[in-house]
Amino acid sequence: MAYTLAFCFWPRALKPIKMLNLQNLNSIAGIPSSEELITIYSRFRHTCTSPYNLNFFLALSYFKLASISQGIYARYLLGNSSAGNSLEFSSIVRPLAEVGLLVAKKITFNTGSAPCNSGELFQQSTEGKKILQKMKDFMKKHIFPAEKEKAKAEGLWNLFLPAVSGLNQLDYALIAEETGKCFIAPEVINCHAPDTGNMEILYLHGTEEQKKQWLEPLLEGKINSCFCMTEPDVASSDATNMKCHIQRDGDSYIINGKKWWSSGAGNPNCKFAIVMGKDKATSASRYKQHSMIIVPMDTPGVKLIRPLSVFGYFDYFHGGHFEIHFNDVRVPATHLILGEGRGFEIAQGRLGPGRIHHCMRSIGAGETALRILCERSAQRVTFGKKLYHHEVVAHWIAECRIAIEQARLLTLKAANQIDAMGNKAARKEIAMIKVVAPRAVLKVIDCAIQICGAAGFSEDFPLAQMFAYIRTLRVADGPDEVHLSAIAKLELLDQARQLNAHL
Repeated sequence: MAYTLAFCFWPRALKPIKMLNLQNLNSIAGIPSSEELITIYSRFRHTCTSPYNLNFFLALSYFKLASISQGIYARYLLGNSSAGNSLEFSSIVRPLAEVGLLVAKKITFNTGSAPCNSGELFQQSTEGKKILQKMKDFMKKHIFPAEKEKAKAEGLWNLFLPAVSGLNQLDYALIAEETGKCFIAPEVINCHAPDTGNMEILYLHGTEEQKKQWLEPLLEGKINSCFCMTEPDVASSDATNMKCHIQRDGDSYIINGKKWWSSGAGNPNCKFAIVMGKDKATSASRYKQHSMIIVPMDTPGVKLIRPLSVFGYFDYFHGGHFEIHFNDVRVPATHLILGEGRGFEIAQGRLGPGRIHHCMRSIGAGETALRILCERSAQRVTFGKKLYHHEVVAHWIAECRIAIEQARLLTLKAANQIDAMGNKAARKEIAMIKVVAPRAVLKVIDCAIQICGAAGFSEDFPLAQMFAYIRTLRVADGPDEVHLSAIAKLELLDQARQLNAHL
């Protein structure tokens, strides 16, 4: 996009070149303006209309054009240029490089006029923009809150938190499956990640002050939050690998480091992050060197760097996934959760029930995919018979049902184990479902896509987005390989205990 935009801002002082006659590009009828180009690009890529780091790429484009022009002129000097006007390119090398340098030094990109925020190719009239803004305000003020108020009125609110809902993990697991059948359902009933995990942390480990300031607004759905654990510069499959550090300084803590895949951070309503970092000065064991701390998003030094896409999807519905840098971020010592070196203790309590929720929502998505598979196989005819009459398709349907039932039974067993004996006793079952459920559901979605043909890749069906989301679960909250290693270790210990008991 930046390379295309470079021609919109071609230096007007340059002498026109026959093969690059760009002097009045914006005045030619039918050629989009710079604002329209950005809007078109953003619409088709499903990105925001204020691209991050556009200045960098625009400057790079000018330097590239300057390099190409220099190359053409160099070939002229060597006498092996094929273009008759090669000499003319000597006059544009320096001006293009200067424009690139000028753009690189700018803090923000500006096209010279107000950007088009409508997400459409054509500019609205003044009255149209006014009415659109009124509608957005109306939706934000009356419609969206009404969805949540309806859920509250029906008693379908904060169901994931046993102390609030009165439900156990097994109860909520089956409810989570239902919410997994619709992308927006968890948001409507205030049971969506990462807020659920953060609410559990604050409920179980927060001080009264922390609960009042942060937990209560979260429980009421007035604010949102994000969780910052994964880092870009280390292999995060080893959770002890962290460069972000949290250092005590008097009655404050100072946070420095980089985090990414911080889900929800782009939500305008995201008011704080729970950040996990390491105390570099401590000599404690490797699992007692990390702490969690509350960082308000408006604290100086907190910088959202860029949104991260998942197979091209930005998940803007809940605020997207962001890379965040913390540069000398200072917060009060009262923002520390539970105590120094207690980060892993907190994380283990957070991830157990959270994996039940993720897996059951995945199974709900699997049910939706299987429904689509069956409907499509009943509607379409090939070689004179319905798709489901072909034996291979019938076998897919059967295998998908088996995979879903197996994953559900194992996940419900894990939920029951947590209820009966706690997170620690259910470690093996929790690790197993984290491997089994995403794999099973991905198989179902893949079969559904295959039955739908090319349409399965499109937005006519939810399958592509479902696949993108479920595939992340084979990495998020620990990759399959880490869980498989944990399962093997726990199984060997169980077998050793049984062997010793027999002896």
